Amino acid sequence: MKITQVNVEVFTYPTRRSVDAAGHAHPGEESLAKMAMLRVATEDGTEGYAFGAPELIRPHIIDSFVRKVLIGQNALDREKIWQDLAHWQRGSASQLTDRALALVEQALWDWAGRKFKQPVHKLIGGYRDKVLAYGSTMCGDDLPGGLSTPEEYGRFAEQLVARGYKAIKLHTWMPPISFAPDPKMDVRACAAVREAVGPDIALMLDGYHWYSRTDALYIGRELEKLDFAWFEEPMMEESAESYAWLAANLDIPVLGPESLGGKYMSRASWVGQGACDILRAGVAGVGGIAPCLKVAHLAEAYGMHCEIHGNGAANLAVVGAIKNCDWYERGLLHPFLEYDDVPAYLNSIVDPMDSDGYVHLPDRPGLGEDINFAYIETNTVNRY
Repeated sequence: MKITQVNVEVFTYPTRRSVDAAGHAHPGEESLAKMAMLRVATEDGTEGYAFGAPELIRPHIIDSFVRKVLIGQNALDREKIWQDLAHWQRGSASQLTDRALALVEQALWDWAGRKFKQPVHKLIGGYRDKVLAYGSTMCGDDLPGGLSTPEEYGRFAEQLVARGYKAIKLHTWMPPISFAPDPKMDVRACAAVREAVGPDIALMLDGYHWYSRTDALYIGRELEKLDFAWFEEPMMEESAESYAWLAANLDIPVLGPESLGGKYMSRASWVGQGACDILRAGVAGVGGIAPCLKVAHLAEAYGMHCEIHGNGAANLAVVGAIKNCDWYERGLLHPFLEYDDVPAYLNSIVDPMDSDGYVHLPDRPGLGEDINFAYIETNTVNRY
């Protein structure tokens, strides 16, 4: 089980997703984007894989930290390897990120699943074989027919319900849109969606803004009138005190933290301070599958739900292994994009959804990604 090789292939693939000046995703003209595939191999030839941004696992990170820790280790010793990498973070001057840790740990889980011919969600303790998905929209834009008005949000919500979604989460307008952020426009979009879909579809709002306490309180109280299921990230998450204040003043559940660093330790602090009603963690944000499970089990011990942040194979595996989570986040969605289109580097998507709104957990070994190795080989632009 000894790890003998750690390699990265950076390849190009076509995409119609673009980002604005603030980094928010929107539809765009087709262009070539770059993706990195991390390979971890053991002496018996078994390999595990993880996909991520090339910047996260650039050569310096692989040479200075990942190979030094992994080569020669038992691939089953995931916790030891993770702890050793986490130890190096301070000395890396923050270059070795939690997201890089997550990619390494995902590759080790994928290796284990492929080695033992089991899906990862079964290895970590399978709880379910299917889960309801919520449609998570892209943030608002200025594209006519897209998500440029509250009415367009409403029309798109109708399309999502027709597709089978039983829940929808809105991301509203953000800079550089000229009028954003605007609490009243956010509320108008939420009201338009509620009117469009009726009372039986669960709705959520990801505020994703640096709103003040008073703005967040106003929005939260309006969401209560609209019977929204939760309110997410309206303020800077570094201030747990602000979220404790908000949660104490609202009846709608406050969910978080989404983007805050600090792995599972920061989530424990939020629980201790009463800063949220529903805990939040994603594999990339807290440093891996095992850290994400720690957050979920922490929440369970306090009688709380833990909703997993983001889509993808690793997050889906965690959702499949825990009880205290109602939804899988499927997105980001937009009227001009088709989520079910298969990326060129895969043969199929990992999270197809049926007409009743369920995503079925994959039964392929490992993380369940159906990788198109021939495409990656042909379109690789860098190896290290």
